[in-house]
Amino acid sequence: MPDLDDAGEDDDVVTLLMQQHNHIRDLFAEVENARAGDRAEAFRRLVRFLAVHETAEEEVVHPSARRLLKDGEQVVDDRLEEERAAKEKLSRLDDMSPDDPGFMPAFRELRAEVLQHAASEEQYEFPRLRESAGAQQLSMMATAVRAAEAMAPTRPHPGVETAAQNIAVGPMAAVIDRTRDAVRKAMGRDS
Repeated sequence: MPDLDDAGEDDDVVTLLMQQHNHIRDLFAEVENARAGDRAEAFRRLVRFLAVHETAEEEVVHPSARRLLKDGEQVVDDRLEEERAAKEKLSRLDDMSPDDPGFMPAFRELRAEVLQHAASEEQYEFPRLRESAGAQQLSMMATAVRAAEAMAPTRPHPGVETAAQNIAVGPMAAVIDRTRDAVRKAMGRDS
């Protein structure tokens, strides 16, 4: 399974994020196709990847899009609303057992919304960001995304969607999430 930083160092931020969107699609398929006993672990990988990915977008990409795109405020506000709704659903699913009869229907609904959100970023935000920013700026943003991912929370935190909120709440949430992950792994409950 690719890690969050599998993209090459010379990739621009749009290339990096598109690669991550492809990996998110793969993770959704992995959860969907997992046997009942393996579904919790596959879902845990998806939750972690989504939480880290979205935090980095909120801290680095969306603020740049606000500044660089002519209608950046509206483009980003639309994406943040989608992210908030997805975080709420992801958080509810994270509290459910994958064996719960309501898990898979809710999971499929989340998948549809997340994939639509990714498609919207790929259509309305990323190409225009690539046109508006120079190659060096796009490369610097990719580096900043990787740095943000290294410090990001590993669980969804609905209501924390802006760069300022992530900077204020994110470090403590990341410590708590990563401590929780380590304890669960040590206890043999890596899900």
